[in-house]
Amino acid sequence: MPDPARPPLPHEYLPEVPELTVTSDDIEHGEQLPNECVADIMGCTGENLSPHLQWSGAPAETKSFAVTCFDPDAPTGSGFWHWVVFDIPPDVTELPRGAGSGDMSTLPPGAISARNDTGELGYVGAAPPPGHGEHRYAFAVHALGVPTLGLDQNATPAYVGFNLTFNTLARGVIVATYER
Repeated sequence: MPDPARPPLPHEYLPEVPELTVTSDDIEHGEQLPNECVADIMGCTGENLSPHLQWSGAPAETKSFAVTCFDPDAPTGSGFWHWVVFDIPPDVTELPRGAGSGDMSTLPPGAISARNDTGELGYVGAAPPPGHGEHRYAFAVHALGVPTLGLDQNATPAYVGFNLTFNTLARGVIVATYER
């Protein structure tokens, strides 16, 4: 149930779909992001590495996956997309730490990383304003019924999300937090 005192997570009002199991060696649901996953910009001194993610329970008809990270608590009026990667092949069930960072050479072949809300390709870690309170970072894995979204790296996170909404067969989410 959404908390009426906080902005909604992006998946709370989308059509219901079966749940994927999503785990990580780096993040725990409801726990603070480790420094490895915090940004190295805007006064933060993290390592800016995307977290390890692993998933299971995708429907047999899954043809690709997408991974997103969204902060609904960012003081923008529209939240903040930290990571959007799509067209992940259907036989991939894990991304290593750092897959969405740097040169992204450990992303699976065919996977496309879109620009985050800083305008850069790949993952950007948590960097909430000092004293703004706890922010939530929803790391979602989407099992898709299409092999490709037909988009490229220049697609905005919102446009990728629009396409995900109509192609998602199942979804799993880990929500980590960060505050400074």
